Amino acid sequence: MRQGAASNHIRGDNMSIPFTDARPSAHRSKLTACIFTAFMAIACGPRAAAAADLPLKAAEAPAYQWSGCYVGVNLGGGASGTNFGSTVDPGTYLAAGDPATVSGSGAGGANADGVLAGGQVGCNLQSGTLVYGLEGDVDYFHSNPRFTNNTTTLADGNTFAVSQSLTTNFLATVRPRIGIAADRNLAYITGGAAFTRISYTEGYVDTNAPPGAGTASASRSLVGWTAGAGWEYAFTDRWTVRAEYLYASFPTTSALGTITGAGGANTLHGSSDLAVQLIRAGVNFKF
Repeated sequence: MRQGAASNHIRGDNMSIPFTDARPSAHRSKLTACIFTAFMAIACGPRAAAAADLPLKAAEAPAYQWSGCYVGVNLGGGASGTNFGSTVDPGTYLAAGDPATVSGSGAGGANADGVLAGGQVGCNLQSGTLVYGLEGDVDYFHSNPRFTNNTTTLADGNTFAVSQSLTTNFLATVRPRIGIAADRNLAYITGGAAFTRISYTEGYVDTNAPPGAGTASASRSLVGWTAGAGWEYAFTDRWTVRAEYLYASFPTTSALGTITGAGGANTLHGSSDLAVQLIRAGVNFKF
Protein backbone atom coordinates (compact mmCIF):
# COMPACT_ATOMS: atom_id res chain seq x y z
CA MET A 1 0.00 0.00 0.00
CA ARG A 2 2.72 2.38 0.77
CA GLN A 3 4.43 1.61 -2.42
CA GLY A 4 1.25 2.27 -4.34
CA ALA A 5 0.66 5.48 -2.49
CA ALA A 6 4.16 6.52 -3.21
CA SER A 7 3.68 5.72 -6.86
CA ASN A 8 0.51 7.76 -6.93
CA HIS A 9 2.28 10.64 -5.25
CA ILE A 10 5.05 10.53 -7.81
CA ARG A 11 2.54 10.46 -10.66
CA GLY A 12 0.70 13.36 -9.09
CA ASP A 13 3.88 15.41 -9.00
CA ASN A 14 4.70 14.56 -12.60
CA MET A 15 1.24 15.67 -13.73
CA SER A 16 1.67 19.03 -12.10
CA ILE A 17 4.87 19.80 -14.00
CA PRO A 18 3.26 20.60 -17.42
CA PHE A 19 0.81 23.12 -15.92
CA THR A 20 3.62 24.82 -14.05
CA ASP A 21 5.83 25.09 -17.17
CA ALA A 22 2.96 26.41 -19.42
CA ARG A 23 2.80 29.75 -17.59
CA PRO A 24 5.29 32.16 -19.30
CA SER A 25 7.77 33.85 -17.11
CA ALA A 26 7.86 37.64 -16.72
CA HIS A 27 11.17 37.71 -18.60
CA ARG A 28 9.72 35.90 -21.62
CA SER A 29 6.70 38.31 -21.79
CA LYS A 30 8.98 41.32 -21.85
CA LEU A 31 11.11 39.78 -24.57
CA THR A 32 8.04 39.08 -26.72
CA ALA A 33 6.80 42.66 -26.31
CA CYS A 34 10.18 44.05 -27.33
CA ILE A 35 10.32 41.88 -30.46
CA PHE A 36 6.76 42.94 -31.49
CA THR A 37 7.55 46.61 -30.93
CA ALA A 38 10.72 46.39 -33.00
CA PHE A 39 8.89 44.60 -35.84
CA MET A 40 6.13 47.27 -35.99
CA ALA A 41 8.71 50.04 -36.00
CA ILE A 42 10.50 48.44 -38.94
CA ALA A 43 7.27 47.76 -40.85
CA CYS A 44 5.55 51.10 -40.26
CA GLY A 45 8.53 53.38 -39.96
CA PRO A 46 9.11 54.01 -43.72
CA ARG A 47 5.40 54.64 -44.35
CA ALA A 48 5.18 57.12 -41.51
CA ALA A 49 8.29 58.92 -42.75
CA ALA A 50 6.95 59.04 -46.29
CA ALA A 51 3.64 60.44 -45.08
CA ALA A 52 5.49 63.08 -43.08
CA ASP A 53 7.45 64.09 -46.19
CA LEU A 54 4.28 64.70 -48.32
CA PRO A 55 3.85 68.42 -49.08
CA LEU A 56 0.78 70.13 -47.73
CA LYS A 57 -1.77 71.00 -50.49
CA ALA A 58 -1.84 74.75 -51.07
CA ALA A 59 -5.18 76.49 -50.79
CA GLU A 60 -6.70 77.33 -54.19
CA ALA A 61 -6.63 81.00 -55.19
CA PRO A 62 -10.07 82.63 -55.37
CA ALA A 63 -11.59 83.06 -58.85
CA TYR A 64 -11.00 86.38 -60.61
CA GLN A 65 -13.74 88.95 -60.11
CA TRP A 66 -14.88 91.00 -63.13
CA SER A 67 -16.93 93.52 -61.16
CA GLY A 68 -15.66 97.08 -61.53
CA CYS A 69 -15.15 99.83 -64.08
CA TYR A 70 -12.48 100.13 -66.75
CA VAL A 71 -11.05 102.35 -69.48
CA GLY A 72 -9.07 101.26 -72.52
CA VAL A 73 -8.00 101.63 -76.13
CA ASN A 74 -8.66 99.57 -79.25
CA LEU A 75 -7.35 99.09 -82.79
CA GLY A 76 -8.82 97.16 -85.69
CA GLY A 77 -10.35 97.24 -89.13
CA GLY A 78 -13.81 97.67 -90.57
CA ALA A 79 -15.60 97.10 -93.85
CA SER A 80 -18.57 99.22 -94.89
CA GLY A 81 -21.18 98.22 -97.45
CA THR A 82 -23.65 100.51 -99.21
CA ASN A 83 -26.62 100.05 -101.54
CA PHE A 84 -27.13 103.14 -103.69
CA GLY A 85 -30.45 104.04 -105.22
CA SER A 86 -31.31 106.56 -107.93
CA THR A 87 -34.53 107.93 -109.39
CA VAL A 88 -35.02 110.64 -112.01
CA ASP A 89 -38.44 112.23 -112.43
CA PRO A 90 -39.85 113.14 -115.84
CA GLY A 91 -39.07 116.76 -116.67
CA THR A 92 -38.15 119.21 -119.38
CA TYR A 93 -34.48 118.39 -119.96
CA LEU A 94 -34.19 114.65 -120.58
CA ALA A 95 -36.12 113.17 -123.49
CA ALA A 96 -38.93 110.70 -122.92
CA GLY A 97 -37.57 107.37 -121.76
CA ASP A 98 -34.24 108.83 -120.58
CA PRO A 99 -35.30 109.33 -116.93
CA ALA A 100 -35.96 105.59 -116.59
CA THR A 101 -32.62 104.80 -118.26
CA VAL A 102 -30.73 107.10 -115.91
CA SER A 103 -32.59 105.76 -112.86
CA GLY A 104 -31.74 102.15 -113.62
CA SER A 105 -28.14 102.93 -114.44
CA GLY A 106 -27.55 104.91 -111.26
CA ALA A 107 -28.39 102.12 -108.78
CA GLY A 108 -25.71 99.76 -107.46
CA GLY A 109 -23.65 98.66 -104.48
CA ALA A 110 -20.13 99.34 -103.19
CA ASN A 111 -17.82 98.32 -100.34
CA ALA A 112 -14.83 99.96 -98.69
CA ASP A 113 -12.35 99.12 -95.94
CA GLY A 114 -11.01 101.36 -93.20
CA VAL A 115 -8.90 101.41 -90.05
CA LEU A 116 -10.52 101.78 -86.62
CA ALA A 117 -8.73 103.33 -83.67
CA GLY A 118 -10.24 104.66 -80.49
CA GLY A 119 -11.13 104.05 -76.89
CA GLN A 120 -13.79 102.58 -74.63
CA VAL A 121 -15.06 102.92 -71.08
CA GLY A 122 -17.44 100.66 -69.18
CA CYS A 123 -18.46 98.89 -65.99
CA ASN A 124 -19.17 95.25 -65.10
CA LEU A 125 -21.13 93.51 -62.36
CA GLN A 126 -20.51 89.81 -61.68
CA SER A 127 -23.05 87.46 -60.10
CA GLY A 128 -21.81 83.89 -59.92
CA THR A 129 -20.42 83.11 -63.37
CA LEU A 130 -22.62 85.71 -65.12
CA VAL A 131 -21.15 89.12 -65.88
CA TYR A 132 -23.39 92.07 -66.80
CA GLY A 133 -21.92 95.24 -68.23
CA LEU A 134 -22.44 98.52 -70.07
CA GLU A 135 -19.85 99.95 -72.44
CA GLY A 136 -19.44 103.01 -74.64
CA ASP A 137 -16.78 103.51 -77.30
CA VAL A 138 -15.73 106.03 -79.97
CA ASP A 139 -13.49 105.14 -82.92
CA TYR A 140 -12.01 106.99 -85.83
CA PHE A 141 -13.30 105.17 -88.92
CA HIS A 142 -12.82 106.70 -92.36
CA SER A 143 -14.74 104.81 -95.03
CA ASN A 144 -15.69 105.87 -98.56
CA PRO A 145 -17.71 103.39 -100.64
CA ARG A 146 -18.08 104.69 -104.21
CA PHE A 147 -20.04 103.60 -107.25
CA THR A 148 -19.90 104.72 -110.89
CA ASN A 149 -22.15 103.26 -113.58
CA ASN A 150 -20.91 101.99 -116.88
CA THR A 151 -21.21 104.58 -119.63
CA THR A 152 -24.74 104.49 -121.01
CA THR A 153 -26.32 106.22 -123.99
CA LEU A 154 -29.23 108.65 -123.97
CA ALA A 155 -31.95 108.66 -126.62
CA ASP A 156 -30.13 111.34 -128.62
CA GLY A 157 -26.96 109.24 -128.80
CA ASN A 158 -24.98 111.17 -126.20
CA THR A 159 -23.53 109.35 -123.21
CA PHE A 160 -24.00 110.00 -119.50
CA ALA A 161 -22.52 108.83 -116.19
CA VAL A 162 -23.90 108.58 -112.66
CA SER A 163 -21.58 108.46 -109.63
CA GLN A 164 -22.44 107.91 -105.98
CA SER A 165 -20.35 108.02 -102.81
CA LEU A 166 -20.75 107.81 -99.04
CA THR A 167 -18.16 108.96 -96.49
CA THR A 168 -17.90 108.27 -92.76
CA ASN A 169 -15.23 109.51 -90.34
CA PHE A 170 -16.16 107.95 -86.99
CA LEU A 171 -18.17 105.17 -85.39
CA ALA A 172 -19.48 105.11 -81.82
CA THR A 173 -21.58 102.61 -79.86
CA VAL A 174 -23.31 102.28 -76.48
CA ARG A 175 -23.96 98.65 -75.64
CA PRO A 176 -25.06 96.46 -72.76
CA ARG A 177 -23.24 93.15 -72.69
CA ILE A 178 -23.65 89.84 -70.88
CA GLY A 179 -21.08 87.12 -70.55
CA ILE A 180 -19.99 83.94 -68.81
CA ALA A 181 -16.80 84.07 -66.75
CA ALA A 182 -14.40 81.18 -66.27
CA ASP A 183 -11.94 82.64 -63.77
CA ARG A 184 -9.84 85.08 -65.89
CA ASN A 185 -11.64 84.33 -69.17
CA LEU A 186 -14.84 86.11 -70.19
CA ALA A 187 -16.91 85.26 -73.28
CA TYR A 188 -19.73 87.70 -73.99
CA ILE A 189 -22.40 88.86 -76.40
CA THR A 190 -23.37 92.48 -76.83
CA GLY A 191 -25.81 94.73 -78.63
CA GLY A 192 -27.07 98.29 -78.54
CA ALA A 193 -27.06 101.60 -80.37
CA ALA A 194 -24.55 102.74 -83.00
CA PHE A 195 -23.79 106.30 -84.08
CA THR A 196 -22.02 107.86 -87.08
CA ARG A 197 -22.15 110.84 -89.42
CA ILE A 198 -22.23 110.46 -93.19
CA SER A 199 -21.75 112.65 -96.24
CA TYR A 200 -23.61 111.36 -99.27
CA THR A 201 -23.46 112.59 -102.87
CA GLU A 202 -24.98 111.48 -106.17
CA GLY A 203 -23.82 113.15 -109.35
CA TYR A 204 -24.99 113.15 -112.97
CA VAL A 205 -23.22 114.42 -116.09
CA ASP A 206 -23.70 113.89 -119.83
CA THR A 207 -21.99 114.81 -123.10
CA ASN A 208 -24.68 117.01 -124.55
CA ALA A 209 -23.62 120.42 -125.77
CA PRO A 210 -23.83 122.18 -123.47
CA PRO A 211 -23.57 119.26 -121.01
CA GLY A 212 -26.30 118.55 -118.55
CA ALA A 213 -25.31 118.01 -114.90
CA GLY A 214 -26.89 117.58 -111.51
CA THR A 215 -26.11 116.73 -107.89
CA ALA A 216 -28.09 115.38 -104.95
CA SER A 217 -26.31 115.45 -101.57
CA ALA A 218 -26.91 115.15 -97.85
CA SER A 219 -24.87 115.22 -94.63
CA ARG A 220 -26.41 113.96 -91.43
CA SER A 221 -25.88 112.10 -88.19
CA LEU A 222 -27.28 108.58 -88.08
CA VAL A 223 -28.41 106.33 -85.24
CA GLY A 224 -28.52 102.60 -85.93
CA TRP A 225 -28.14 99.31 -84.09
CA THR A 226 -25.23 97.02 -83.47
CA ALA A 227 -24.67 93.47 -82.20
CA GLY A 228 -21.67 91.22 -81.77
CA ALA A 229 -19.58 89.05 -79.49
CA GLY A 230 -16.16 89.01 -77.90
CA TRP A 231 -13.64 87.38 -75.60
CA GLU A 232 -11.65 89.04 -72.83
CA TYR A 233 -8.78 87.79 -70.67
CA ALA A 234 -7.42 89.28 -67.44
CA PHE A 235 -3.65 88.78 -67.55
CA THR A 236 -3.25 90.69 -64.25
CA ASP A 237 -5.74 91.86 -61.64
CA ARG A 238 -5.84 95.30 -63.30
CA TRP A 239 -5.17 94.71 -67.00
CA THR A 240 -7.22 92.80 -69.57
CA VAL A 241 -6.96 92.14 -73.30
CA ARG A 242 -9.86 91.49 -75.66
CA ALA A 243 -10.92 90.62 -79.20
CA GLU A 244 -14.33 91.71 -80.49
CA TYR A 245 -16.56 91.51 -83.57
CA LEU A 246 -19.44 93.93 -84.21
CA TYR A 247 -22.01 94.38 -86.97
CA ALA A 248 -23.71 97.77 -87.27
CA SER A 249 -26.60 98.82 -89.51
CA PHE A 250 -27.86 102.33 -90.23
CA PRO A 251 -31.04 103.64 -91.87
CA THR A 252 -31.23 104.86 -95.45
CA THR A 253 -30.20 108.42 -96.22
CA SER A 254 -32.08 110.22 -99.00
CA ALA A 255 -31.03 113.29 -100.99
CA LEU A 256 -32.77 115.52 -103.50
CA GLY A 257 -31.22 117.44 -106.39
CA THR A 258 -31.80 118.64 -109.93
CA ILE A 259 -30.38 117.76 -113.36
CA THR A 260 -30.24 120.86 -115.49
CA GLY A 261 -29.29 121.43 -119.10
CA ALA A 262 -30.25 123.36 -122.16
CA GLY A 263 -33.97 123.68 -122.28
CA GLY A 264 -35.01 122.43 -118.86
CA ALA A 265 -34.52 120.32 -115.73
CA ASN A 266 -35.34 116.97 -114.12
CA THR A 267 -35.54 116.18 -110.40
CA LEU A 268 -32.89 113.74 -109.15
CA HIS A 269 -33.44 111.49 -106.10
CA GLY A 270 -30.52 109.62 -104.50
CA SER A 271 -30.40 107.22 -101.57
CA SER A 272 -27.87 105.19 -99.63
CA ASP A 273 -27.92 102.80 -96.68
CA LEU A 274 -24.91 101.72 -94.61
CA ALA A 275 -23.74 98.53 -92.90
CA VAL A 276 -20.42 98.10 -91.10
CA GLN A 277 -18.58 94.99 -89.96
CA LEU A 278 -15.56 95.41 -87.70
CA ILE A 279 -12.98 93.33 -85.87
CA ARG A 280 -10.80 94.94 -83.25
CA ALA A 281 -8.46 94.17 -80.36
CA GLY A 282 -8.29 96.17 -77.16
CA VAL A 283 -6.53 96.64 -73.84
CA ASN A 284 -8.38 97.75 -70.69
CA PHE A 285 -7.26 99.03 -67.30
CA LYS A 286 -9.63 98.08 -64.49
CA PHE A 287 -10.00 100.39 -61.52
